[in-house]
Amino acid sequence: MSTKLAVIERYAYLWQASSYRHQWVIWNTAAETMVFDTQINCPVDIAGEATLREVLRRMREAGVPETFDYPGRPCAA
Repeated sequence: MSTKLAVIERYAYLWQASSYRHQWVIWNTAAETMVFDTQINCPVDIAGEATLREVLRRMREAGVPETFDYPGRPCAA
């Protein structure tokens, strides 16, 4: 397995079925597109732009929900 493929496969849980169907969401903000974890209420850190693009492609192909609105719970004040 190539190093690049191994890095991408580290994130396979983001596009594979889980017990909580909408735990991960593709969030499109005005500045960027990111993966958001609705259970821990924050973005998922994905190192490297090329890796992020491939993860997003695979998530979209798998039908992961995508939104322009904040997908998490309100933050504590």
